[in-house]
Amino acid sequence: MTQPILYSFRRCPYAIRARLAIASAGSPVELREVVLRQKPEAFLQASPSGTVPCLVTAGGVIDESLDVMLWALGQKDPEGWLSMPDEGFDWIARNDGSFKSALDRTKYAGRYPGSDPEEQRGLASAILAELDQRIDGWIFGRPTLADYAILPFVRQFAFVDKTWFDAQPWPDLQLWLENFLASDRFADVMVKYEPWQVGDPPVRFP
Repeated sequence: MTQPILYSFRRCPYAIRARLAIASAGSPVELREVVLRQKPEAFLQASPSGTVPCLVTAGGVIDESLDVMLWALGQKDPEGWLSMPDEGFDWIARNDGSFKSALDRTKYAGRYPGSDPEEQRGLASAILAELDQRIDGWIFGRPTLADYAILPFVRQFAFVDKTWFDAQPWPDLQLWLENFLASDRFADVMVKYEPWQVGDPPVRFP
């Protein structure tokens, strides 16, 4: 294997955060864009969970997005994303747990019979209101792993109903998100690629 292979899907927040960390580290991978409704056999053989992102390295397969981020930053961390208080990992855990659960039940209410999407939006909102009080430009005053691990999910929640989101009393959180969405970094990781097929020439990322 000449370089690691990253199976990704452009809009998936888990895949977005993996690409953000790989781009920050500057550790090149071969990117393979996956169509989730038509997953390539090579991807299914590589990924134990059948989900993106999935990173195939010479040392094995990394099938969780946060682990992909940590792998990339373990190679190089030029921006010091890993230099954050332990509280950062607590925020990531809340994002990946209770916030993501409420987000899914708000955005994809039809998949969760018996779940009230308004109640779930309220649960997600309570977490964001607390996070708004924590942000000072960034969660810890400077960009860290926590910011980039969480931002793609806040983006997804915001666009469930952007007008509603923009009307909430979360000025610091809203500015945090808007700055991220307007950044070259976000644009660079959201470039569109054709779905990968066997025999395609390698696509280098970043």
